[in-house]
Amino acid sequence: MADYMVVASGTSSRQVAAMAEHLEFKLKQKKVDILGLEGLRQADWVLIDANDVIVHIFRPEVREFYGIERMWTANISAEIVKIGSDV
Repeated sequence: MADYMVVASGTSSRQVAAMAEHLEFKLKQKKVDILGLEGLRQADWVLIDANDVIVHIFRPEVREFYGIERMWTANISAEIVKIGSDV
């Protein structure tokens, strides 16, 4: 269980991995315990469990395929923030 879930996308596996590694570094700097980090090797979908916050970082095709937002937005009000030039 977590209080928050963050869903983000990178444009490529390399960018997804870089985003995850940077976030891991910043969390460790702030002394936030990382309970799990999955998927970094392939970097299609990286999951970071930072206790109260779960972070999912996807390649766009993988994010579309799994549609994780649909599981959580049906009955819960969610704040969806889109950042990027394609918005």
